[in-house]
Amino acid sequence: MTAPPERQDSGWVPDIAGATGPLYRAVADAIAAAIASGALRPGARLPTHRALAQALGLDLTTITRAYAEARRRGLLEATIGRGTFVRRHRLPVAASRAEEGGGPVDLGMNMPPHPAGLALPDLLQRGLSGVLARGDAPDLLTYRTGAGSAEERAAGATWLRPTLGAVDPARILVCPGAQPALLAVLGAVAAPGDTLLADAFTYPGLRSAAAALGLRLVGVAADGEGLSPDALEAACRETGARALYCIPTVQNPTTATLPPGRRQAIAELARRHGLSIVEDDAYGLLPSTPLPAIGSLAPDRTFHIATLSKVLTPALRIAYLVAPDAAGAARLAGALRANVLMASPLLSGLTTAWIGDGTAGAILAAIRRECAARQRIARAILPPGSFEAHPEGLHLWLRLPARWDRLHFTAHLRRHGGLAVVPSDAFAAGAAAEPALAGRVRVSLGAAPGQEGLRAALRVVANALTEETPAPFAEVV
Repeated sequence: MTAPPERQDSGWVPDIAGATGPLYRAVADAIAAAIASGALRPGARLPTHRALAQALGLDLTTITRAYAEARRRGLLEATIGRGTFVRRHRLPVAASRAEEGGGPVDLGMNMPPHPAGLALPDLLQRGLSGVLARGDAPDLLTYRTGAGSAEERAAGATWLRPTLGAVDPARILVCPGAQPALLAVLGAVAAPGDTLLADAFTYPGLRSAAAALGLRLVGVAADGEGLSPDALEAACRETGARALYCIPTVQNPTTATLPPGRRQAIAELARRHGLSIVEDDAYGLLPSTPLPAIGSLAPDRTFHIATLSKVLTPALRIAYLVAPDAAGAARLAGALRANVLMASPLLSGLTTAWIGDGTAGAILAAIRRECAARQRIARAILPPGSFEAHPEGLHLWLRLPARWDRLHFTAHLRRHGGLAVVPSDAFAAGAAAEPALAGRVRVSLGAAPGQEGLRAALRVVANALTEETPAPFAEVV
């Protein structure tokens, strides 16, 4: 049986004369236009990178970047050894999903943005191909005991050095995301019926975990610098709590970051009251100059959790859990195995390779730049003083005018702007949050499809903040 003949290149060469802006984007735009007009049909094979570069008189890297951009938009697909083809079933990528009627623009999901010019799918494809080409690849395709190989734990120690300093890898566990790590730690430090302290507004996943474990969640007052040590001291005395959950950097949802002095005060307070600290440092590496984690100040009292989902990509599903000592890590490894068995060895292997070769650091730097750019967009569009934010953070804590109720505001944005935001109710931890409930929503900047899509979405938010408030249910008939 003979092999089918190789499909010939389409011979397509774009006309980019007079194009403004980056040339790689002009080529990607030309690909999109040719597909829309039918000049490039589904399944058509494009010229090789080198052939198109020669035809246009451009360098090879420009065409490589153009094809990567077109793949990011869902226009093309590439097969190693065969070439680059027009995708047969294209994935729509809208500048503004709301405008195209494709569902709400997601300003509710807190995830890192896709940086302009960074082809993350290509990095994943190349990275996984490299990992699978290694001699130990079979070990990454099977079950394993424990929570990470020695090499993977050492990579975790390297990754966490900017916030934790030097850490013994024996204290580190590789987990399939932060939520399983959080459940394992809470199960270790508290029993059903115990009190767990947290910020008055806190991560919804903590609320779910506390409810699942039968813990009594008590909110502690905070201010613009985060959790108040005085309020925490009072809560410890009043409740007898033995565990505290906190997000020290770019707190979710308030965006507050604990200054060094306040971190030290909380560490000292934990020692006085025998308090175990569950430090969820999901955003700790987003600032260009990371602050020392509480786990570096009170390592004997702190369980430090650092997911990669908020600083690299949720696709990795890897988080590092640092226990106070190696014995504690071994006990938590058993709890994790009983609950979720293991983190994916393949994804952990990729993460380890990326940390070692600098890819993870490059992605983090690109995400920091993109976050900063999106925060600048928010400051330019939204009314001054209408929100709190970190200049390199993923989200805003939006303050509503007195005439707006947060639930009506959320419904209004979804109905009239096709936007999804999260009302403060999702984050409230008890009575301490009640005074501020009515006037807050969280706006996330990372999931919006590109900076132009974000601009369009934030203009809708700005208009809603400044326009006359419609009467509740005025349009119901």
